[in-house]
Amino acid sequence: MKRSRAPAHWLARAANDSPAAELPTGEAFRSEWIDFEHGVRVGNLQPHERITQILRFHLEGRHGTRFITDRWGRGVFWHWICWLPRANREAKPFSNKVNFGCAKFFISADQETHVFKAGLQVERGFLTGPEAEKNWGFRDDWDWCRLMDHCHKGSELDRELHRLLEREGFVVETGDWDNRAVLDSSTFRSASQIAAYARKCPGDKWAGFQLYYPLPEAEVRACSGSDLIQAIRGAFTEVTLAMNCCMQIRI
Repeated sequence: MKRSRAPAHWLARAANDSPAAELPTGEAFRSEWIDFEHGVRVGNLQPHERITQILRFHLEGRHGTRFITDRWGRGVFWHWICWLPRANREAKPFSNKVNFGCAKFFISADQETHVFKAGLQVERGFLTGPEAEKNWGFRDDWDWCRLMDHCHKGSELDRELHRLLEREGFVVETGDWDNRAVLDSSTFRSASQIAAYARKCPGDKWAGFQLYYPLPEAEVRACSGSDLIQAIRGAFTEVTLAMNCCMQIRI
């Protein structure tokens, strides 16, 4: 397994900060900052305590490339956070100024199910209607296209999904965000199911694909902060090959 090391720009940043500045290794994180009523706490924390900084530090050290952080939410708590390789976005001929078309690592604290999710997300924007003309309208260079190319029996992605769902306990959610299908070890047959669900998604709905490891609230509460960070890192490592199937560059 590749070992994470501090990227040079993180070391330079720490050197330029106060003498007490710490690198965001995850040792200072606390699992109670995953709040299933409000979201993931990122505000009112020191930089080295924030999960946004901790996971970007890990990803950049592990993969040796810069990552962009994005989120849904505002204020102290964010509901969904993602990290995407900057080089993959920059490789896109039409969509290199937006994050929507990029495969990304993500975390979220589901307020309905009280399940914490960590894994991979790929989005399909709007195909029709007025929203399709905006930045979040689907374009031909989005990673969704490569995902769909791999959604058939016997593909590299298909083999990874069999491994992750049947042996490692991962879950797939796919479809439009208001009506997502859930696939696990008991219902997954092949990656062709994902393409079939995608074809049913209305063009005027936001659609996507998530491959994640689920942690129920009780398990989150039983973890120390550093153990939870290790679990998220492990989930990101497990979905990396599937992510590489979808991107224009590989990490």
